[in-house]
Amino acid sequence: MVRTGLEQILAHPPSWLPRVRLGLLSNQAVVGCGLLPSWRLLAQRFPSSLRALFSPQHGLWGEKQDNMIASADCREPVTGLPVFSLYGERLQPSPENLDLIDVLLVDLPDVGTRVYTFAATMALAMQSAAQLGKKVIVLDRPNPIGGVQVEGNLLKSDMASIVGPYPLPMRHGLTLGELARYYNQIHGIGCDLDLVPVQGWDRSQYFDVTGLPWVMPSPNLPTLDTAIVYPGQVLLEGTNLSEGRGTTRPFELFGAPFINPLVLKDALLADYELPGVILRETFFQPTFHKWAGEVCGGFQLHVTDRRLYKPYFTTLVILQTIIRLYPGHFQWRQPPYEYVYDRLPFDLLTGDPAVREGLEGHIPVTELEQQWGGGLEEFLEVRQHYI
Repeated sequence: MVRTGLEQILAHPPSWLPRVRLGLLSNQAVVGCGLLPSWRLLAQRFPSSLRALFSPQHGLWGEKQDNMIASADCREPVTGLPVFSLYGERLQPSPENLDLIDVLLVDLPDVGTRVYTFAATMALAMQSAAQLGKKVIVLDRPNPIGGVQVEGNLLKSDMASIVGPYPLPMRHGLTLGELARYYNQIHGIGCDLDLVPVQGWDRSQYFDVTGLPWVMPSPNLPTLDTAIVYPGQVLLEGTNLSEGRGTTRPFELFGAPFINPLVLKDALLADYELPGVILRETFFQPTFHKWAGEVCGGFQLHVTDRRLYKPYFTTLVILQTIIRLYPGHFQWRQPPYEYVYDRLPFDLLTGDPAVREGLEGHIPVTELEQQWGGGLEEFLEVRQHYI
């Protein structure tokens, strides 16, 4: 039986916990008994202790649809607690925010992909806590796409942003709590950090065998299937291709009006094997976002073997083939993106402009993998100390 850090701290809290002022960084996808949100359960268990809530991208209720749509500060309607947004003009807690609390609890959903901003928001909150001497306790949860497979190049330090504050591969195979420990020590945040680990989770397990309920962590990650393809398909946010926003299967569906899926599929299969996935050619019409109201040719990704499927590799192969077939139509998205105004969004997402340059230069993706393999091996060695 898998038990989250939230369940454990509610059942067996430290003796000092009810006597301190608590803050909570969380959102609506983090639920416990009766599918109640974490803050309501904590407020019931420690009625005089919880003093403030902090929300990540998309808002406390996950209502904001897209990137760079800020959430305003507000009050949570049931508890009356103040909610301080950490996505918008403020990306980390202010000293005034933290003056209200002694300990910051972090209980966030994560999807196992570096660019998902919740982990970066946690790291920024840890930085603020370290500066003001506040304790941070991460209530851990399983990595929904498993804790074994790791993929991608390491982010370059000069590409740091909220879609990657520190060097990390795209798919890191860590839980949020493990990632907090890694960031805190390896990258010198140095906050007073504790972790309530998840119990009963095997690293090879995906979310659908944990027995925990899936509540979509943000509007365009409605299912575990979405999360599985996300470590690759999120790269499409840095292009003029539709990543399926405006459809009921975001990130699984992708394409553009200028793509002929039959031609593209033949070209893909002629150059590469894409293990563990079937690209089913299709047409779709987004209701909003890129190419809204226009019919797009493209594919839906159907993962047939999670052990063999390589999401980052697969999407890079697809992109390189589209660049070659449609040079007059394909474009890189221009800034701004995630509050960065001077770098290409695709470079922020990959964490290294050399990946884009390799795609443009038609360097085989297998060769690009070899180029970043050394850094990935070093990360895997260091990672062992934090899992």
